[in-house]
Amino acid sequence: MLVIEDLKVKLGDKTILEHIDLEIKPGETHILFGPNGSGKTSLLMTIMGYPQYQVVEGRIMFKGKDITHMPINERAQLGIGMSYQRPPTINGLKLKQIVNLCAKKDVSVDELAGRVNMKDFLERDLNAGFSGGEIKRSELLQLMAQDPDLMLFDEPESGVDLENIALVGETIAFLLKKDGITPSDKSKMEIKRERTKMGLIITHTGYILDYVDADKGQVLYNGRLSCVSNPREILRCVAESGYEECVRCIAKMN
Repeated sequence: MLVIEDLKVKLGDKTILEHIDLEIKPGETHILFGPNGSGKTSLLMTIMGYPQYQVVEGRIMFKGKDITHMPINERAQLGIGMSYQRPPTINGLKLKQIVNLCAKKDVSVDELAGRVNMKDFLERDLNAGFSGGEIKRSELLQLMAQDPDLMLFDEPESGVDLENIALVGETIAFLLKKDGITPSDKSKMEIKRERTKMGLIITHTGYILDYVDADKGQVLYNGRLSCVSNPREILRCVAESGYEECVRCIAKMN
């Protein structure tokens, strides 16, 4: 459903991503690790279509369509949504209004807001005075209304206290339709095969893995992808050896 081929991206005069190859199949969730400044957010913003991220080589395919130079609004309509790490405060725009704008079908805003404990925030200006956890829940509420097929999450655990991390993680699992699936249950395995929602999640801490059953993990280092493996194994390796191990993997690739 999402295929990225030999992508090279510039921000201004600087190359920030190079030789990026990535495929996310229907129903898969991928975890993206990497140190600060490695290009993780830049990759998500490129997939979402922000024009300052200039694709100079390669292409991005989604649902069989070339979206490499497609504007953001058309990508959103096609089924791509994003939860931002630091979304802006917009005075004069109520949370309820933007949820209604995001909705691609008739939804109960109150019901969705109740799922993420945001009912009391619906008449407040978007993100105005919100805590870190409240901002994350606001972002998830908007995604629930949009119900996209591909969801991009930029560090959903950052700025979230322990009280909110479970709610954030469980909501992401719900959005990706990965909640409650166990290999021992045959009927649930049938549901698993029918999943189509896809996710790409940036994480530093790995806490999200306690709530989301991710399929693959990759490391982005200095603008290059490497170390495709089980996400928990990558997290363990990074904790023990640091990202220098990923540099050695890249060196072997060259």
